[in-house]
Amino acid sequence: MSSDNDSILPGSSNLNSLLSSGAGPDPSPLSLALRIGVVVLGLVILYLARPVIHFWVYGMLFSPTGLILFGTATVGIAVGILLFLFPGFRSAVRFNDINVAGTAIVFVFFLSIGVGGITGIFESKSLAERTTVNAEEIDELPAIAEENPRIVPRPVSDVQTRGSVSYRQHRLGTSDIARSPDGSLVWSYAIEPDPFRIQLTGNQRGVLLSDMTSIENRSISAFDDQDFKHGQNMFLFRSASWQLKTTGGYWSTYQDDPVEFVHDGTAYMAYPKTGHEWKLTPIPHTVPVWDGVGLVHPDGTIEHLSPEEAQDSEVLDGQRLYPLTLAREEAESLRFRNGIINQLSVVGSFRGVIEPASLPVTASNEQPFVIDTETDGMTYVMAMEPFGESTRGLDEVWLFDADSNERKVFSTGRETLLGPERAVGIVRSEDSRTNWAGSNGDGQFKVVEPIPVIIDSQLWWHTKVSPTDNTAVTRNVFVNADTEEAIELGETKDVVSFLAGASVTPVADQNNDSAEQTGTATTASGSDNIGYVIVVRDENGNVIDRIQVPENQTATIESIQRNTTVTTPTASESSATNNATS
Repeated sequence: MSSDNDSILPGSSNLNSLLSSGAGPDPSPLSLALRIGVVVLGLVILYLARPVIHFWVYGMLFSPTGLILFGTATVGIAVGILLFLFPGFRSAVRFNDINVAGTAIVFVFFLSIGVGGITGIFESKSLAERTTVNAEEIDELPAIAEENPRIVPRPVSDVQTRGSVSYRQHRLGTSDIARSPDGSLVWSYAIEPDPFRIQLTGNQRGVLLSDMTSIENRSISAFDDQDFKHGQNMFLFRSASWQLKTTGGYWSTYQDDPVEFVHDGTAYMAYPKTGHEWKLTPIPHTVPVWDGVGLVHPDGTIEHLSPEEAQDSEVLDGQRLYPLTLAREEAESLRFRNGIINQLSVVGSFRGVIEPASLPVTASNEQPFVIDTETDGMTYVMAMEPFGESTRGLDEVWLFDADSNERKVFSTGRETLLGPERAVGIVRSEDSRTNWAGSNGDGQFKVVEPIPVIIDSQLWWHTKVSPTDNTAVTRNVFVNADTEEAIELGETKDVVSFLAGASVTPVADQNNDSAEQTGTATTASGSDNIGYVIVVRDENGNVIDRIQVPENQTATIESIQRNTTVTTPTASESSATNNATS
């Protein structure tokens, strides 16, 4: 039976013989034209859907690992297209060639891993050099803007905010920190379409701002009457992330979550952009750089602003512009600031090697933390400790300006200051009666977000205590990094006053004063010898009463809900037992 090629071009057996040797293309013009049409159509579709392959193209152009892995795969695809266009070349591919190709694929895979490890080290070294150059050494950390304390942690805000709104066809997206129109810091959310069918046809319904500077009476502002033509969680080409890559931002990455904010009554979204630059020495590698900001308007307009244009933008004034993930990479690279050999485990001297300070598993967030300072505005703060498992003290604090990325470093020098992990431990040990959560998830309360702040020229760790279900902030606890003094505050006005350097009354002292009055009223008349004290706590662990029981008396505790009664031993017996075991 004749082949298609034979029917189209009689006498093509000699040509087929030529093709079998790999020396010539398919001789059929019609077949070739059809194949070219299919390839062109595929390329057009690929171009229209180019955001889908953004990771592939960007990785191939701006990553040594991607260049090897994706580049080799791209060459393989090109060879496949060539064989599709010219079927005659297929006969030149022998079975042994396929085995060789399989071996080559395995080799390329492991080669990319090895190259990635080596170039990653040089990338960190170059990044550390750039981070330390022109970094300003300061003797004192900048003061926190006391009117903008970071009181409400992200998990608490997420639970409280989502429990306070009701959207039938929308949900709140990932929270991020923004500046509200009145200048305060807020947790911002996109009101994004959900579920899937609404993602196909619906739009993002504006943004929502949730106050982070107050324990009680937190304000939530919804700007939900502004539909975004291109927003978050909208499907394919309708989404903002898709449009960012098709309107001039294809040669950047978007590693940060977008910042939702409001300016002059209009909602916007800002996408910090990260790019990469090639460095050819000492070996070829790339280094991440700030590539500007993508500003998304509700009407679908997208502005791709350079770093300088973003800093000069009136709309973006006061918002954070620098990629948070890039600041974290820069801080993590500082272990290489004194060279690569210096931090090698066998031959390195580890001079000046630092790493991000360890945080407890219950910290509910990761560094860097975003704070508002009096002098520099919104700032990323990164606490660093000496490298190694056995050192947890504070070594340096790095500050990254969220607007310009100007860097400042505060060094403790020879002064011994406790780090965030130890500060959290002090908060827990100061209140041994609270059922603290452990690493296995048990317990009812946790200490979160230890942030370094300066108060009256002294370094303190500002921590918060919240239930494990993240329903509230029960108290703020400040721990002095030098003296290890812990001050527990339960109201926003006290936190603001303390940050301003004013004298405040800690919660413990307030409870003690109340307990003294209650104890006087409940002590038996004429008895000065107290056997023990019954401590009454509310559901948040706060002491609300202390009942003093005199010696040689018993106390009966009745539960109305369970209809049970518990009678304690006499105070003298209890005291004797406690004294014997303490």
